Amino acid sequence: MSDSPFKLAVAKFGCIGAAPLLDLILDERADRKDLQARGYSSGAKLDAASCAAVTRAMLAEPPDLALIVTPNAALPGATAARAALAEAKIPAITISDGPSRKAFIGKDENGNKTDKTLPNQGYIILPCDPMLGARREFLDPTEMSLFNADIIKVLAATGVIRYIQTRLDAVIAARKAGKAAPFPKAIAEADAVVAEAGFANPYAAAKALAALSMAESVARLSTRGCFIEKDPQKYLPLIAAGHEILRAAAALADAAREIEKAADTVYRAPHGADGGELWKTALLDKPRKPRAG
Repeated sequence: MSDSPFKLAVAKFGCIGAAPLLDLILDERADRKDLQARGYSSGAKLDAASCAAVTRAMLAEPPDLALIVTPNAALPGATAARAALAEAKIPAITISDGPSRKAFIGKDENGNKTDKTLPNQGYIILPCDPMLGARREFLDPTEMSLFNADIIKVLAATGVIRYIQTRLDAVIAARKAGKAAPFPKAIAEADAVVAEAGFANPYAAAKALAALSMAESVARLSTRGCFIEKDPQKYLPLIAAGHEILRAAAALADAAREIEKAADTVYRAPHGADGGELWKTALLDKPRKPRAG
């Protein structure tokens, strides 16, 4: 067990909704003594050369754990990054959207599911983190920013961020202790996320479930509008509808949290300065360590 900080590298290829915060959620107050998190980014680009440049920069200062955050982790850039990390014997977790299933889950000749994950790696797939309506007639910097603001609210208020946090915390805690890391192989289905979110009020949980289900539906509209329909008269209403659905989902997610706030039952799980998870609900309480078991 080392006294030096655990080094976490977060490599962002392009952008999914969760990406802007994933190098921040494990040290939200910037006071952890046991963790050094560093972000690397290819900007908006997903081409192989841009991803390779980020991977080289990350490997120049080898981390104890790498996160790869990207749309569609089956694309060549992310695939090559995972292979490079495996070759360098650096453990890695990929966080990506629904289309990434094919990067990790295959089928054999009998149609049975097979695990395509590389050794010492894991994944968290977020079906509720949809692609935006990337058509030039519709998407400008303002629309892109509003979409991402809405998806961040959905991911945070419904429990997706906590779902990610708990799995990353478990891997980091195990590796810090010199134990085998329980690499996640998880698909963040809406009902599983809400079950772990700590909602005390069933109506709040129902609103969160509705928000996540709506966010998942946005992905279907965006895919059809961006890749299938060729006529602007057809694809523009589809992608605009997707953005409107996400806006409504963000309002529902916000309403779910407001119900919990009204009853003073918001579940909070801050990190301690040593990296241990604390918890509380009542606003005026102090955070405490979770009960054993």
